[in-house]
Formats: sequence, structure tokens, C-alpha cells
Amino acid sequence: MRIAIVSDVHGNLTALDAVLADLRQQRPDVIYHGGDLPYGGSHPAEVIDRIVQEGWKGVLGNTDEMLWDTSARPALEASAPKLKPLFKVLFDLSGPATRRMIGPSRLEWLRALPTDLRFEGLRFEDLRHGNLALMHASPGNLWRAPMDTADDSELETIYKPMNAEIVVYCHIHRPFIRKVGGMTVCNTGSVGSPYDGDPRASYLLIDDGKPAIRRVEYDVEKEVGRLLASDYPYKEWIAEMRRKGTYVSPPEIE
Repeated sequence: MRIAIVSDVHGNLTALDAVLADLRQQRPDVIYHGGDLPYGGSHPAEVIDRIVQEGWKGVLGNTDEMLWDTSARPALEASAPKLKPLFKVLFDLSGPATRRMIGPSRLEWLRALPTDLRFEGLRFEDLRHGNLALMHASPGNLWRAPMDTADDSELETIYKPMNAEIVVYCHIHRPFIRKVGGMTVCNTGSVGSPYDGDPRASYLLIDDGKPAIRRVEYDVEKEVGRLLASDYPYKEWIAEMRRKGTYVSPPEIE
């Protein structure tokens, strides 16, 4: 059984198309997505349409939910005041622009996504048991997740309650695979906006219970050209992150 998990596309259609081509070569039995699909790129509607066309099931991401629910913002700003410029971009500028670009029917498709999934046999169920569990960040929280530098005890505390042999999360844009006690914790990395210094798209492929990270080259400059030709908010900032393959703080906003 070969399972692919693709996440954090962030509106980057060029990277998604490259990953789709790689998936056709890898030929997994099933493909799932880990959320954060439209926000952060110039082709949010097209990204959703590709995934809907492919028929992938998946989970809700934080920047998906923020398109209709901004209630997390006060707590986020209180806990991380240095990130207020980022939250302003997310909630006041790029989020509303993304919502307009995808339209109401795609928004409703996002709203129907569950927060976590488990794999059992040949199907996922919205339960936290089974051999494999998938969520965007951490149980019950779409915005908080351990970094790749987290120690084993932190990973075990957060993900052991999922009661799964393999736990897959996304969100941090930094792929890794680590054995922790009796489970394996994996991060898919990001298709559209890696933060580990490698601009190549990243996704997870699990082959008969053995997870591996796949990196896929794509035409970054083609995507940057598409982005800079668009009206997407803070496109120069996003283009810099695409090229560097790492997070860059947004410029100060009045």
C-alpha cells in the first residue's frame, strides 16, 4: 500500500503541477492533502480545482479556516506580539483577497473539510485511532505545532493521544521523519512554500508503512513571474520566500 500526503500548497500552482507529475510516476494507491491550499499564491482557485478534480480527501488547515473564521487572531497576537505584521497580512490583506479569488463554492468545499483523519484499510475515517493519523498541525489546534527541532518528549506528549503507529502533520513547512517511542512522527513539508532552505516542493510518500520525504524540482522563476504579474497582496514578499525556500518576515505595514 502506497499513500501520498501532499500539503501546504499555498496557491502555488506551478509547484502543485510538478508534484502531480511526480505522483503519476510514483503511482501511490491513495493521495490525501494536509490543508493550507489556496492562501499565499496567485492561483488559489486553480489549486483547489486541481485537488477537487483529483478527488483527494484531506484535512483543514489554519489558513483555510481563517478565510471565514478570524477568531484565533487575538490569542495569536497576544502569544506572539512580534508576529503582528504577519497576522495583519494574513487576516486583513491576503486572507480577504484569497477569499474573493476562490469564490463561495470553493470556500464551502474548504469549510466541509475535517480537522483530522485516520487511515484504516482502504479508507479514512474522522476518528483518532488506527494505524495512521493525519492532521494539519496538532490535535485540536490548527495554529500550533512542534517545530522539527522539538525533542522526543514534546512530540510524544502532543501526538501519542492520536493512538496511531504513524502520525502525519504539516503546517511548519519543514519536512522530517522521526521514530518516537512506539510511533513514527512525520512532517510532509510544503509543496508551495518550503521553509527549510530548499525551494523544491516537498511531500510524504508512505510505502507499506515506511515513510519517506520526496523533493520535487519545479520552475520557481515561472511561479515568481506568475505571482509578480498578479494583483495578489504582498506578492514581492511571497516571491522572495519562493526563491529562498525559507520564511522571511513581512515588511512593516502601516
